[in-house]
Amino acid sequence: MVSTERFLAFGAVSLLVIVIPGPSVLFVIGRALAHGRRTAVATALGNVVGSYLLVVAVALGVGSLVERSAELFVAVKLAGAAYLVWLGIQALRHRHAMRAVDIRGPAGPARGDLRTVLDGALVGATNPKGIVFFAAVLPQFVDHGAGHLPAQMLVLGLIPISIGLVTDTLWGLTASAARNWFARSDHRLSLIGGTGGFALIGLGVAVAATGRAD
Repeated sequence: MVSTERFLAFGAVSLLVIVIPGPSVLFVIGRALAHGRRTAVATALGNVVGSYLLVVAVALGVGSLVERSAELFVAVKLAGAAYLVWLGIQALRHRHAMRAVDIRGPAGPARGDLRTVLDGALVGATNPKGIVFFAAVLPQFVDHGAGHLPAQMLVLGLIPISIGLVTDTLWGLTASAARNWFARSDHRLSLIGGTGGFALIGLGVAVAATGRAD
């Protein structure tokens, strides 16, 4: 269905795009700093789920509609930006509730795993970088002569999703390891939670200011 040459070429392009940290990576880092390793991994999983929803949307023709419509693109972008800012505000509000003893103990994350995955999926699905990449780049690597274009896109879309899952998880684990050092002190932990909150707010503002790659 998809030739080896096209598969490898799209993989190379995907790797080049993904290694440049974007909203999804910064979101995972922010969540890792605010809540720790388990939340970071769940967020990374949610991110790739949301990103693959973009692949499905492009395969069904929705992605090209978003790319052509400036109004729709802006609406999706602002929705994602507003959600990031809201999460950042929540992290700031509850930063003093974190305690070093909670990090060292057996207690789980403040948010449920399913809710965390859904948070990550929403950010991944409204990521302007992902929208542009999947809508503008992915269709260029399908073989129109082979037919079954939606199926080809769904298969090719698994490449950046797999790469993103690995890299996002590594970013999250690295950030959560640094957080564990801060967990030796309640004051340090509160500080890092606030930093994660400010990072999410800043990321939301940056996403809102992101233009289309026309």
